[in-house]
Amino acid sequence: MLVKLAPPTVADLLKNSAWFPLLDESAQRRVLDDLREVEVAQGSALCRRGDVPLHWYGAVEGLLKWTVTSDNGRSVTLGGLSAGSWFGEGTLLRGVPRTADIIALRPSRVALLPVDTFEWLHATQRSFDHFLLRQINERMHWFLGNFTAHHLLDTDSQVARALAGLFHPWLHPGSDPHLQVSQEEIANLSGVSRQRCNAALKRLEAEGVLQIEYGGITVVNLEELRRRVE
Repeated sequence: MLVKLAPPTVADLLKNSAWFPLLDESAQRRVLDDLREVEVAQGSALCRRGDVPLHWYGAVEGLLKWTVTSDNGRSVTLGGLSAGSWFGEGTLLRGVPRTADIIALRPSRVALLPVDTFEWLHATQRSFDHFLLRQINERMHWFLGNFTAHHLLDTDSQVARALAGLFHPWLHPGSDPHLQVSQEEIANLSGVSRQRCNAALKRLEAEGVLQIEYGGITVVNLEELRRRVE
């Protein structure tokens, strides 16, 4: 008999985050007091371009995409945000309106840390500053790789890169080898058509990198997946 696992909690998110365990006790208490959780329906926006930044975000459960849409309706997906991801620090540090939309690709739960608490941690907790520096550096490196990928890599490698991004050990530490993600969602994250994405996934499956299953994908050779996009 299959045992249904309990859904992850905000406490789980914090415990497994790189920054929270390093805070002093008073800072941990303030975070726990100030943090709240919201549910984001599939297709709905957690935040929109032009919004005044009020929170730092942590993905408790689900899958979201970071996307920019032009006035004429064309859009570019910058990446996926899976369980364990913390995001939105760049906009808070710059103090400017948001420049991208965060859209739920499936029903998702997100932790919200108020900007006042974020700024207090930034000003008083050296370990938190170290985390932010590493986080921003890792994200910049990944974005530069994405820019290169869309200009130099073939479709298979673009799809592989989108999948590998969901297993980034720093930016997305909570991912499981089995991804409850549809092929349409992967196409969204890859920035390619659904048809081209499906063909690429079948080729990756034939090469023993992943298994396509009902309702998801299991990555069976993560190292090979990462090697394909280096």
